[in-house]
This record gives sequence, C-alpha cells and structure tokens, in this order.
Amino acid sequence: MNFDFQNPYSSVRLPVFARNAVSTSHPLAAQAGLRMLWKGGNAVDAAIACAAAMTIVEPVSNGLGSDAFCILWDGKELHGLNSSGPAPASWTADYFRRKYGADAKTPPKRGFDSATVPGAVASWVALSERFGKLPFADLLEPAIEIAERGYLLPIVVQQKWADATPELGSLPGFAQSFLPWGRAPKVGELFQFKAAARALRAIGESNGAAFYGGEIAQAVERFAAANGGSITARDFAGFKPEWVKPIGKEYRGYTLHEIPPNGQGIAALMALGILKNFDVAGLPVDGADSQHLQIEAMKLAFADVYRYVSEPRTMEVTPQQMLDDGYLASRARLIDMKRAQDFGAGNPVKGGTIYLTAADENGMMVSFIQSNYMGFGSGCVEPTFGISLQNRGHGFSLQDGPNQVAPGKRPFHTIIPAFLSKDGQPVMSFGVMGGNMQPQGHMQTVVRMLDYGQSPQAACDAPRWRFNQGVGINAEQQLNAETVRTLKERGHRVEVLKDSYQDFGAGQFIWRAGDPKVEGYLCASDPRRDGLVAGF
Repeated sequence: MNFDFQNPYSSVRLPVFARNAVSTSHPLAAQAGLRMLWKGGNAVDAAIACAAAMTIVEPVSNGLGSDAFCILWDGKELHGLNSSGPAPASWTADYFRRKYGADAKTPPKRGFDSATVPGAVASWVALSERFGKLPFADLLEPAIEIAERGYLLPIVVQQKWADATPELGSLPGFAQSFLPWGRAPKVGELFQFKAAARALRAIGESNGAAFYGGEIAQAVERFAAANGGSITARDFAGFKPEWVKPIGKEYRGYTLHEIPPNGQGIAALMALGILKNFDVAGLPVDGADSQHLQIEAMKLAFADVYRYVSEPRTMEVTPQQMLDDGYLASRARLIDMKRAQDFGAGNPVKGGTIYLTAADENGMMVSFIQSNYMGFGSGCVEPTFGISLQNRGHGFSLQDGPNQVAPGKRPFHTIIPAFLSKDGQPVMSFGVMGGNMQPQGHMQTVVRMLDYGQSPQAACDAPRWRFNQGVGINAEQQLNAETVRTLKERGHRVEVLKDSYQDFGAGQFIWRAGDPKVEGYLCASDPRRDGLVAGF
C-alpha cells in the first residue's frame, strides 16, 4: 500500500517506524510493553504488560475487573480470544424485576447488579500460556511498580475522572480507591493504587488463580454481599475464556477481521459489505456524499446488530447470514443519497475501553482491547485488592429475546479488536475504542486507508462522526462545515461536539510494511488520548 504521507489534518502526532512496537493510549503503558520486548519477550508479552499497566494508569476506562478480547497473528495464522465474562448464577429476569420493579427493561447501569464476571485477567493468563515467552509474573512487574510508586495524572484522563465523580462517588469502594483527597486527583498530582499492586502481585504469583476462585474472588464475594450484590467466588472460578475463529469480510482486496458475536464487530463488516456496492473512492474524502454514504451504511448495520446479535447459542440468525453478499447488496439498495433515513432491521435469513496493539520483528501481531464499559464501570471497587468491576451486565435485556439475561450467559458486548489481512497474510492490527463508536471507527478509518490512501496516522487524525439512533449523529468540530451543512439539509440531525474522549473513539494502529526484520512496521496513535507509540 502506497500511502500519502501529506497529512491534511492538524495533528501533534507523526507516524513511527520500528521493527518492534507497541501503541497504547498512555505513555507509561507503552513503556511497560517496550520493556518486555527489550527483555527478549514477544508481542504477546508486550501486550499483556501494556494491558496490566493500563488498568492502573487509565482506570476511567478499564481495571482489574474488566473484560477483554484479542485477535492475534502468531506468525502463521490468526487466532481470536473472547474473554467476556458471563452473568452470575443468580441472575434471571425475575431477579432484576423483583429488585428494580416489573417495568425495568435492563439491569441497572451502576452498582453490583451491573457487574458480570470479569474476564481480562483470564485473557492475560490464556495468552501468556499459549503464546508468551517470558514468565507470567514478569509481565506484571511494570504495572505493580506504577501502582506502588504512583504516577502523575495526565490531562485527558483527569478530565473524565473528575466528570465521573459526582455520579460514582457514593458507590461502594469508589471514593476509597479513586478519590484519595475526597476529590478526583488534579492534573499532575501523584496517584498511587497500592491495593491494585497487591492484587497484581497475587495474580502473578498464582498465574491468575488468586483472581478466579482464590483470595481475590473471595474478597469480591464478601464485598458484594455486604453491598447488595450476588456475584460469588464460584462464579469467578467457573469462568474460562474462549478461543474463537475471527469472522471476516473482504473489502477492496483486503479482509477485515473481527471477533464473532456476542460482540458488535460484525457491524463494521456489514457496513463495509454495504459500501462495497458503491464507488466510495470516486467521492471527495471529506465531502458530504462520502460521509452520508458511510453514515447510512453504518445505520443499516446497527439496525441488524441491535436486533440479532447476542450470545451465539441464542441468536436467531448466523453471522454468515448477516454477512451474505446478496443480503448486504439488498440493504445497500435502501440508501438514498439525498436523504437520511431511520432504518429498521432486515431479514438475513432470506439472504469505557482501552485498546492497544503490539508487534515484534518475528512477525507476531496482537490486537487487544479491554474495558470497564462505561466510565469506571459499575463504580464498585473492592478496596482490599482494588478490583474495579465493569458494568457489562447493563448490556443485557430483561425482555424476551436473544439478549435476555440468564445465568452463565454473556451479554451483548461493545469492545472489539480488529485485524486487517491481504491474501491470507497480516497487514494491520488496530482498534478504535469507545462504546458503539468502535465499529464506526473501524469502518471510517479503513475507508480512509483503503479507498483514499490516507496513512494510518492521517486516518487516525481525521474528523469523525458518530451515529446514535434514528437520524441523529454527533460530529467533531473539525468536520468540514460545508459537509455538516449539507448533511443537515439531507435530514441528518447533526450535533457538533468538542469532547472527543468517548464520543469519537481513539485508535492505535500498527501496519506491517513488509518483512518485520527489514522494513518493520508503520505505527500510529490517536491524538484524542494521552497515547504513545514506542518501538525500536
């Protein structure tokens, strides 16, 4: 791929070229991964070290109580890992209706009844056991050091930390863990998380057993019981991550790969499958026609995803039916280039998050994502070990349907790593974090790179939009004013926002330039976060 390195967008970032590289949304986490590569570790070792460090340096977005997914190229083939945890054994629709009323439609947004079993730590263990080179405990050393010594709070994370405090300050364990002076830390203040260091050390020494059924799980059970929750150490002990085969869709000679449901990655594949039916490259890259077309394709994809995607064993249709070329072509024909539409689901039967990526000179590439879902997740933090629990249970429905809550069932998930290949060979590990922005970010950046030849850093820097529902979208203030005006004329309800942290996602990209030992990788990090590419 011959990229145009004349970046048309204002940015403080430049592409980084290296034979061994990590890209994360916090510099200390990138350095943790780089440290493993210098020690002789591989990309998996680096990714785990980054992930562990990220639970400390960006607790707004993830923590030791997160879930995780991974797509990995081991040098020969592609692997997928689904480490999203299931509902506790006590969870049924009746359980929630009794507690929250007959009219409740979902589990609560915050509190212990929003937290499913965390899967992130199990993903670290599984990846290390199958593909890692260094001892597992070594990978957690940088995170332990950062948690014990503390770090100076960066600008972007501090803003979201402060914003979350009014809503979460009274939840069990939150203030004790995250409001050390009775308030959120300020920019540049030292934040220490010694409880999490204790947990990380126990996880490393026990190869994860302390977390899944051991002393950490038992502490969470006691804390939950004392605060109205029902999750138990037995729920933790019964969890195992699942190795899966990524699903893919061809686009412009490349294949985009995503984790299969229960995640929303299929939305990006469907949107690209719809766009295949149009000459996107023939439209101005930042013009209204290109953006309108992408918005409508994304809306069509989401209409089906929200209707059909759930735990695979409960889905009414298969991913293959949803990705069928004939079906997506029929969906494409619904797009009117002159007006925005509110699409319903079709019938395929007839046809909080951090993201990081790492790559090494031997060709291993890792696309990894972990998340507490909404900012700080459930808001509940077991204080002895600093376990900040996600709120993925809020993604369940209490209504009849494929995503209705049930014991041991995994909820609909938003976090999705991505991977690009060409002719069966690896090209790029990448992801764009941020709720339902993730498949939208995957689609928008892939279109920019493959249809318009923009470099990964330019595609990362470019202004984005975000579909919400109906004909409503958010747009970054950098989006061309004439494009915004024209989109409004076509019926899009556009709200221009200045806050890019959650609203428009943040990406990390590693593009394989050729033989990693010779040509290495082209790497990019999103300026919407405090991130860094580090390599050598």
